[in-house]
Amino acid sequence: MAEKDITEKMLEQYNDVFMDIVNVLLFNGEMVVREDDLIDLPTSSSKKIGRKINYQDRDVAKYWQGNKINIAMFGVENQTDPDKLMPLRVISYDGAEYGMQANRKNKDKMKYPVITLVLYLGHKSRWNYLKNIMGIIDVDNRLKPYINDYKINLFEIAYLPEEKRKLFKSDFRVVVDYLYQIRKNNKYEPEMYKIEHIDEVLNLMSAITNDNRFEEVIEEVHEKEAKYMCEVIDIMLNKGWQEAMEEGIQKGLEEGIQKGLEKGIQEGLEKGIQEGAEIEKKNIAQVMKEKGFDVGLIMEVTGLSKDKILAL
Repeated sequence: MAEKDITEKMLEQYNDVFMDIVNVLLFNGEMVVREDDLIDLPTSSSKKIGRKINYQDRDVAKYWQGNKINIAMFGVENQTDPDKLMPLRVISYDGAEYGMQANRKNKDKMKYPVITLVLYLGHKSRWNYLKNIMGIIDVDNRLKPYINDYKINLFEIAYLPEEKRKLFKSDFRVVVDYLYQIRKNNKYEPEMYKIEHIDEVLNLMSAITNDNRFEEVIEEVHEKEAKYMCEVIDIMLNKGWQEAMEEGIQKGLEEGIQKGLEKGIQEGLEKGIQEGAEIEKKNIAQVMKEKGFDVGLIMEVTGLSKDKILAL
């Protein structure tokens, strides 16, 4: 599970991909956030509850310095399955960042907003949980006016409208197209998009689809210098066909050997019985002949020919 979580983060850590996601989802494709304005942040934070220190990790976090005055922090959380407690997780992440800004040693430093984007990468069902704190906690109606609700910024990637999907320009559009097509048509026909971060895209596809072939073909993709998703799919299909053929040959060989053994054993057994019966008949005929029985009677009893009996 930890390996899958790491895999899902790798592609979005690139500034061109992170920038693309933020610009499309928050600014409708307008080039507001630029690569050079993004600064990587540690994704780990800690909080003290009683005497215990708890550590938490968000998937990807970056500062965005739009100009020399304001700094905003964007975090990205990936979800392949709906999580009812996501609002609590997000407020915990964001609260840790605001708590750091409230620290005495930072009191004179400029303060900035914290924004977390939750990317739901599932396609089999919608996000079927409420997206705010009030949808989780059980609270007396008389207290609701005094409780600050906290709503998450959730984006169901497989359900984005076409005009929004077409705005993506980075490798993330491969993921967007795949999730939409699988949800809508239950099949995937890749667009002619050149992929810049091929390893990270294929690892992410493997994580969200549970299809290990995306990872298994990475070496061959590099050998063939494949840059487009259609080329990757062709390699996967050829690999699948080759493996199926090899598996079929192996299975056929094993079945052939097994049937051969069974047939050999059966034929050997039948031959042995037949030869044993022949010997037994000759023994009976030999005894009857020595006792002086008529040849015709011996032939009738044993089924042997006259020549065989005389030859004894």
